[in-house]
Amino acid sequence: MSRIGKLPITIPDGVQVELNGNHVKVKGPKGELERSFSSVIGIAKEADHILVTRSSEEKNVRALHGTTRAVLNNMVTGVSTGFQKTLEIQGVGYKAEMEGKILIISAGYSHPVNVEPPAGIEFDVTEKNRFIVIKGSNKEDVGQVAADIRKIRPPEPYKGKGIRYLGEKVRRKAGKTATSSVG
Repeated sequence: MSRIGKLPITIPDGVQVELNGNHVKVKGPKGELERSFSSVIGIAKEADHILVTRSSEEKNVRALHGTTRAVLNNMVTGVSTGFQKTLEIQGVGYKAEMEGKILIISAGYSHPVNVEPPAGIEFDVTEKNRFIVIKGSNKEDVGQVAADIRKIRPPEPYKGKGIRYLGEKVRRKAGKTATSSVG
């Protein structure tokens, strides 16, 4: 039995869950999410929690069991508290600014890069334009937008300049060393 799949998902106050077969709709203070799941996985709502069960012990069904429970839990957490990722900008002249809802990143190119937030995503720039905070209710969308922004200028290994996740360690390489040749 899946250790994660058999755990019940607690529904916090202020969150409503609607089940229509294997189509789940979750509403909360941070937004509304809906998703359809595989029919081989059973989803049941009891009082203040959701239970996920599987129909057989086949390998692909067992794989879906824990995944379905994790995705459902992320949906409930997302509409109640939300998710956020923080990116850090390092480098001389590298910065991020907000112009309305649009994020403008200066990252060493000849032009600034404009990033428009998709539906359900918010940007926030803090501490001297060095940190970008991405907030939203859908964990997958928050992670994908953060990865797309990081891809604008990934950290390079020689000087460490670029956009990185907060706390990300970048392996640094030694540059060329000058040698004197006798000749």
